[in-house]
Amino acid sequence: MPNPNKQGRKIAINTGGGDAPGLNAVIRAAVLSAERRGWECYGIRDGFNGILMPDEFPDGSGVYRLTRKTVHGITPLGGTILGTTNRGNPLKFPVKQSDGSFVEVDRSDEIIAGLKARGIDTLIAIGGDGSLSIANVLAQKGLKVVGVPKTIDNDLDKTVITFGFDTALSFATESLDRLHTTAESHHRIMVVEVMGRYAGWIALNSGISGSSDAILIPEIPYDIGKVAEALRRRRAQGRRSSIVVVAEGAKPKGGTTTVIEKEVGRAERLGGIGERVGKELQELTGQETRVVVLGHLLRGGTPTTFDRLIALRFGAAAVRALEEGHSGIMVALDPPSVRYVPLEDATRRMKTVPTDCDTVLTARDLGISFGD
Repeated sequence: MPNPNKQGRKIAINTGGGDAPGLNAVIRAAVLSAERRGWECYGIRDGFNGILMPDEFPDGSGVYRLTRKTVHGITPLGGTILGTTNRGNPLKFPVKQSDGSFVEVDRSDEIIAGLKARGIDTLIAIGGDGSLSIANVLAQKGLKVVGVPKTIDNDLDKTVITFGFDTALSFATESLDRLHTTAESHHRIMVVEVMGRYAGWIALNSGISGSSDAILIPEIPYDIGKVAEALRRRRAQGRRSSIVVVAEGAKPKGGTTTVIEKEVGRAERLGGIGERVGKELQELTGQETRVVVLGHLLRGGTPTTFDRLIALRFGAAAVRALEEGHSGIMVALDPPSVRYVPLEDATRRMKTVPTDCDTVLTARDLGISFGD
């Protein structure tokens, strides 16, 4: 009897949430691996919008065929050839009413129906915790799903690392290296805001690697007075400049995160913590302070060798998992291997920085202040 998992099949691939270096490498690996097995791949544009919002794709290209030619040369490219979105969660899709108000509607069944109408019963979902939570629901409803962990924040559980993180981290560290010289030349405090809504992996790792003097992360609420005290102490010792790295989700003790805005159908936008910390430090230390927000610069650019390799391994492993008959799982790095973990386990909680981990202890031993 033929193995149904080795027969010809059609696989959809989508990328959701924020973009990250390495997305195109995953797509390429999945397409090439599938073609070797005689399978076809189809890309869904802009998350699931290619199915749920067909009017945006009048030429019918909301779901289109991916071939060896389509993915040629895309491994070093940042972003995603499929497009992505962090708006309009299909499980809570905002629909405007006649009175101007919005209601949230579950449109997951429409996604499955849209794929089945094209003869597709399999999905490789590339995304972070939000996108993979959606993928988990689709798997529970009977769609064959394999998830691939993507996020520059490195906050997905059950995998040692996510692709995109190393590239973002490398750029943040290089930026800190550059800022040291201008800070020293003008005897300033430089406050550098990096991404990290709920987890401070980028701030922590780049802050240590880039020889910063203070690191503020969501996991350790800070006292701005203690940060200022540490910087004043440096100045008294003859150090006339300082570097402070702040994750966008950092918050003061007893306070909350700094929110720019909250829109219907998407997560609240964080931002402004760098300006807030910079202003307070200048007032408390009397030292001229400047703020640099790296923001979306961390998402762009060519993926590092590490991210390319992990992304290619993840893409190929996703196809192997389907061939082996797996569904409702995420491929995860467990050095030296890539293994399969249940999507439900991977999305149950966020992987935040343990406050007693070796990296935090190393920072403290180096004299870096966390403001606590």
